[in-house]
Amino acid sequence: MIALFAEGLCLDTIARRLNMSDRTVRRRARDVCDRLGAGSMIQVVAWAARHRFI
Repeated sequence: MIALFAEGLCLDTIARRLNMSDRTVRRRARDVCDRLGAGSMIQVVAWAARHRFI
């Protein structure tokens, strides 16, 4: 999911690609932000790039 955000895709498109509801993608994105202490998915993408996850 983080890689899809890194591509610049919106929540609707990510949800369709992952066969999930928009709400599920939104919730999982929020969970990732909370776990990493990030304020946004942009910060999560930056963190993932720094740590070579994407």
